Amino acid sequence: MMNTYDNQHREQQKLSENILKTKPLIAIVGPTAVGKTDISIKVAERLPVSTGIISADSMQVYKKMDIGTAKPSQEIRTKIPHYLVDNVEPDEEFSVGRYQKHAKSILNQLYQNKELPLLVGGTGLYVDALIYDFSMNELPKSTKYRQELQQKAEQDGLEQLYRKLEKVDPDAADRIHPNDQRRIIRALEVYYYTGEPISQRQKRRYDSPYNLLIFGITMDRNKLYNKIETRVDQMIDQGLVEEVKYLLENGYHLQLTSMQGLGYKEIAGYLMGDYDLETAVQKLKKNTKRFAKRQLSWFRRDPNIKWLDITETDKSEICDKIIDMILKEYLE
Repeated sequence: MMNTYDNQHREQQKLSENILKTKPLIAIVGPTAVGKTDISIKVAERLPVSTGIISADSMQVYKKMDIGTAKPSQEIRTKIPHYLVDNVEPDEEFSVGRYQKHAKSILNQLYQNKELPLLVGGTGLYVDALIYDFSMNELPKSTKYRQELQQKAEQDGLEQLYRKLEKVDPDAADRIHPNDQRRIIRALEVYYYTGEPISQRQKRRYDSPYNLLIFGITMDRNKLYNKIETRVDQMIDQGLVEEVKYLLENGYHLQLTSMQGLGYKEIAGYLMGDYDLETAVQKLKKNTKRFAKRQLSWFRRDPNIKWLDITETDKSEICDKIIDMILKEYLE
């Protein structure tokens, strides 16, 4: 009779052989604070082959920004390889095109090493750029419109521009954070210059060149919002204020895309004397909930996602389901 060790060895051997041949790509997506990171780490630890985690988070790519981006610890990243985490300085631009290029290169390297790729994150555009390999052809540019929009942002505030974007291109507004001045202006620039929403030019399609298995983690909205509130409080306790203060003192100003991220802009406002800490915390909680709602709206449109609700289910049970589906998909 074949023992458990023999079965595991057979699974490992067959899965390794299939990686280079079938190009599997597993993704775990969902809103912020839902528990994607914990689940992905548990899954990676229990799979019978080596696994590399590719981050699909537009903020975790920045160095020196750890607490506000909820990066996995260095200990975990040493244990399980994580890619596209801590790659660029906060004052470097990191576009979707650049992300796609790096992620595809990492993916191919994992295949060559017969390692299983696990894409994890909540930045919908980054996820789609990799799994659906959409074209990053250069969009038209207009210096005139860009300068006008930058002036308008300075005069009337970025919120006014974001509201305009919600009206003319709600799909783009769903995937762009309200604090992301560069991408808001870019989307409006394309709209005013061409008369066509940028989301139409980057129309989502759901055909993947990979053997795709994508899981969406979700939970009851009120419970998710409670988790968001708890996470924000934990970030403050862990030193988010000190992290933002360090960045500002080292010349990383608020006009940078990185400093427009959740947590950084709100805390910077407190440090610059615009409001007290309690107001900053409440702003961060409110903005994070809005962001989570937009993330869910984005991912809900993808027909390939297999949704797993963890409201009343233990994470280990969710991991069991994911692993069972992975083995069934890639071993048979």
